Amino acid sequence: MKVGLALLIAFVAAPVAGAHSGGFPFLRSTRATRIRYVAHDGRLRPAWLLLPAGYDGRPIPLVISPHGRGVGARLNARLWGDLPGEGGFAVINPAGEGRRLRYYSWGARGQIADLARMPAIAAAHGVNVDMHRIYAVGGSMGGQETLLLLAEHPHLLAGAVAFDPATDMRKRYYDFGSLRDGGRLQALARREIGGTPVNDPLAYEARSPDHYIEQIANSDVPLQLYWSTRDRVITDQRAETGMLAIDVRRDDPDARLWDFTGEWQHTAEMRASRRLPRALARFGLLPWRDLPPRSFMRAPATPA
Repeated sequence: MKVGLALLIAFVAAPVAGAHSGGFPFLRSTRATRIRYVAHDGRLRPAWLLLPAGYDGRPIPLVISPHGRGVGARLNARLWGDLPGEGGFAVINPAGEGRRLRYYSWGARGQIADLARMPAIAAAHGVNVDMHRIYAVGGSMGGQETLLLLAEHPHLLAGAVAFDPATDMRKRYYDFGSLRDGGRLQALARREIGGTPVNDPLAYEARSPDHYIEQIANSDVPLQLYWSTRDRVITDQRAETGMLAIDVRRDDPDARLWDFTGEWQHTAEMRASRRLPRALARFGLLPWRDLPPRSFMRAPATPA
């Protein structure tokens, strides 16, 4: 059987999961559904689809939200709280699939291609996607992949938000060494990316958003960047996300870019009770006058 036909059969055969609230007891106006999709390598992967509880099939905006390092789609979906129901939009949280690893995809080309397919996957599971209002929002590794999606598929997106993203994978590899589980992370990076930055510098470059400054700057896609000067996971954010913002503006002074700096813990602001609602309001996904209260949930910060 040819690979293309096998993928088609696997996709059609994947059952549509029914709505259930396991792990989401705090939801009031949002429905969480576990679905499945065929990844770039033919493997069947889960995703959490968030919809307004009373969704009736009308066209709605869609947010693609890749998760952070090692945490999976379910925890990423929890970060959204009841915002999809409050704003009337959908969020798809894919589990992801790297070149060799699942939860440590770090911007693999196949993973970015899968993210670009999320509108079609959401549509196959009953979402009438407003194709003019597709956004990407992610934190840490998810922010890295959001930026790569923007760079590689600029015509797909109406806006993008990256919270504390990794922007230079070469730096990340060496900085992993200073973290508590750094040796393990470096081993995972070698397995996923194909070696060290010395052995295969082009592979690390291809996964680094700062290699795509021109594409990001010229995309004409509104971009919000959030980074912290007290980030203890990506400790050089001034030289990573901060410099990326400077470089984008240097390449295109008219780029539609918001650059927010603070002193929060790593990705702490990407949640329904922090700055995520305001980021969504800038794209018209939530009304400013009716932002949700800052108490929907308390989840741990997402790793890089």
